[in-house]
Amino acid sequence: MRQAPADYLEFAAARSGPLFRTACLLTGDWHLAEDLVQETLAKMYRSWRRISRADSPVAYANTVLVRTYISQRRRRSSAERPSDRLPDTAGPAPDAELRMALLDGLARLAAKDRAVLVLRYWEDRSVEETSQVLRLSPGAVRTRSVRALHRLRALLGADLADLAA
Repeated sequence: MRQAPADYLEFAAARSGPLFRTACLLTGDWHLAEDLVQETLAKMYRSWRRISRADSPVAYANTVLVRTYISQRRRRSSAERPSDRLPDTAGPAPDAELRMALLDGLARLAAKDRAVLVLRYWEDRSVEETSQVLRLSPGAVRTRSVRALHRLRALLGADLADLAA
């Protein structure tokens, strides 16, 4: 069995945490997020020689993660059903109710809408970076962001104003 290159192992160790955080936000499920990160790192490993010579392996990893998420959602959309049970959460936070309401709202959005909001507002990516990851034009990212935010606000309704106060 062939051993992984040291630079790949270093990259995987350094990026697993941030990739997992993004995957949790995208999937809303701890276990699916782990699977998504594992699949992303496996895809990166298969092409590591080429990827490691690229300008930004980190950006490549984030792109692979989001595209894999969208692809999985497309494949599983007919087989899996949403659950009313929320995933395990971290320790109590001062804004836990707001956070849970936002995560629940995100979970009810379409995969691409969710990906746009997570990349743009949670990961604080630019319109251009988001457009590259999602293979959309910058104008489409802006339009999808506005519409996804509008849908999220509609889903959260009056609850958002009560929680944010």
